[in-house]
Amino acid sequence: MAKPKPRKNPYAAFNFIIDLVTPIEGIEGPLATGFMEASGLDGEHAVIEYREGTDQIAENAGNFVRKLVGLERYPNVVLRRGITGHTGLWQWRQIVRDSPADRDRYVRTVRVTLRDENHQPVMTWKLTDAWPCKLSGPSLNAKQPAEVAIETLELCCERIEIEMTG
Repeated sequence: MAKPKPRKNPYAAFNFIIDLVTPIEGIEGPLATGFMEASGLDGEHAVIEYREGTDQIAENAGNFVRKLVGLERYPNVVLRRGITGHTGLWQWRQIVRDSPADRDRYVRTVRVTLRDENHQPVMTWKLTDAWPCKLSGPSLNAKQPAEVAIETLELCCERIEIEMTG
């Protein structure tokens, strides 16, 4: 992992790309490009609380709870983009729906890369064993003719790693 260069100003949040590392058999065209928003690049541990019987003895400072590290969890990563007529995301979701036991067909590594002002990568979130668990179509409203039709893709993954590249 490369060490990032120190900066006075933070990076802008609008300059990022989504990359589906391995293409999916049977789906033509770009699958993971042109997203306008990415959220849910989080990770957390469940907290296990417990207390031993001797924890209430006066020399141990009385009544308290010990906290241990529990299971690691990652929320769904939510990606949004304008609908262009390409049905690749729907096809990916169909593979999951029609062949849920065949994980090798649909599980992929996905990278979300933040770029600097010169479009150089500076930080990447690597989603391991990602697959589409929800695909939402747009909210259609005839009263707002200037609005873009947005589709939302939720990817669940087993792990998120951060790779510094700048």
